[in-house]
Amino acid sequence: MQLRYQYRVYPTPGQQNALARSFGCARVVFNDALRARQDAFAAGMKISDTEVQKRVVTNAKNTPEREWLAGVASVVLVQSVRDSATACKNWFASLSGKRKGRKVGPPRFKSRKDNRQAIRLTRNGFTLRPNRKLYVAKVGELKVAWSRDLPSDPSSVTIIKDSAGRYFASFVVEVDQQPLPEINTEVGIDLGLTTFAVLSNGKTITSQKFLRRAERKLCKAQQTLSRKEKGSRNRAKARWKVARAHARVADSRRNFVHQQSTAIIRDSQAVYVEDLAVSGLARTRFAKSVHDAGWAMFTRMLEEKAARYGRTFVKIDRWFPSSQTCSACGVVDGPKPLSIREWTCPCGVVHDRDLNAAKNILAAGRAERRNACGGTVSPAA
Repeated sequence: MQLRYQYRVYPTPGQQNALARSFGCARVVFNDALRARQDAFAAGMKISDTEVQKRVVTNAKNTPEREWLAGVASVVLVQSVRDSATACKNWFASLSGKRKGRKVGPPRFKSRKDNRQAIRLTRNGFTLRPNRKLYVAKVGELKVAWSRDLPSDPSSVTIIKDSAGRYFASFVVEVDQQPLPEINTEVGIDLGLTTFAVLSNGKTITSQKFLRRAERKLCKAQQTLSRKEKGSRNRAKARWKVARAHARVADSRRNFVHQQSTAIIRDSQAVYVEDLAVSGLARTRFAKSVHDAGWAMFTRMLEEKAARYGRTFVKIDRWFPSSQTCSACGVVDGPKPLSIREWTCPCGVVHDRDLNAAKNILAAGRAERRNACGGTVSPAA
């Protein structure tokens, strides 16, 4: 199994200039490769990856317009050409239905004004030195903040500059699957906004509302940015302050989701979650709260960690009436507005809305997991 390990790096001013040149050259080569493929497709011709690389890298270095490409590591340019090929292949696979997930659009041209700049290097373009620094070809030794050790030798590294001006090194390493000892605990999870998650065992996870808590600071930083003259140095400084404030919110949310997903996977042999239509909910009046909750990130981390540690992860059909069904007798009592947090079933049981939904998700998940035919099975009445 391949995983990414990301670390903060601190380049010197000279190394930042070298990285800026590498970012720019990789961007130009990516755009040239994409344009060459588009021109060949419009002309009804097929062009191979080798021919594209020869045209936009090897031959381009000998022209006056692109001779400055020789100032950066060749591995950066080669990987940029391969990235453009991968983007085109993903688009064609999505059009034909071979690629799982949502439909992806055609690859777009990169801009120097993009919030994220990145270059990718294989093993012949970087080295981990004994002094615990990362050597990047034609850039130098970068200081790395090692928060943890790498489990194995990395096969590639991506140097990233985000919108806040921070630099990161993202290593791709091969790790062994580490199955945890089997336990007899299974849990169903009902996701919400006021309460981030309610587990079928009665545990609740409070919503941190990172964006809501930082709104005043973000609003003030955005107002300061809007008053600066366009193109000025002060506007660039104000933009960095806004970007850093947003990055702080995103990092806090990601750290919170990591901690909660790890704890749930560690304490549960099987995890069942309803398949929420997040993209649809993000178009309602609760859009800001839905984005702030990070449901999609949470379920994705649960699924990835379950696969890594030998746990079971199941998504329940989004049309399953978890909030309308009595977890005691199985009677479907009909839809209820969100203002109703407790309700009484005709059988006499008083239900907490979220806890009852979590119990129903657990029952439906167990039924789907144990169904030999693979079809959806509702919990028995």
